[in-house]
Amino acid sequence: VQLVESGGGLVRSGGSLRLSCAAPGFSLDDKGVGWFREAPGKAREGVACLSSSDEDTYYSDSVKGRFAVSSDNAKNTVYLQMNSLQPEDTGVYYCAVDWSCPVVGGALRELFGRWGQGTQVTVSS
Repeated sequence: VQLVESGGGLVRSGGSLRLSCAAPGFSLDDKGVGWFREAPGKAREGVACLSSSDEDTYYSDSVKGRFAVSSDNAKNTVYLQMNSLQPEDTGVYYCAVDWSCPVVGGALRELFGRWGQGTQVTVSS
């Protein structure tokens, strides 16, 4: 079972991108789907998570108000809409899935069983 991210690319500061996370052959219903990013020289950061069972969401302070996570059950896909992008948003973005969104100490933890391969997002100034 593999998660497939898409939608990354190069965008100017202030622009938008929408990332997709698809799970061919694996239902994302009633799961927690998280989004992480990893910038060069920095630790991986959990930025958003959608818990499909209760439709609860999590956003890190760094993206709150700019990013939005949503799902399309018919397409078995979770999206990360990223608006007002800034150069500091640059990195490889990964989606991950497990039974819930493991938020511990106010942060999304990497306690996910399945991960995608990542998609590059580059924001130019």
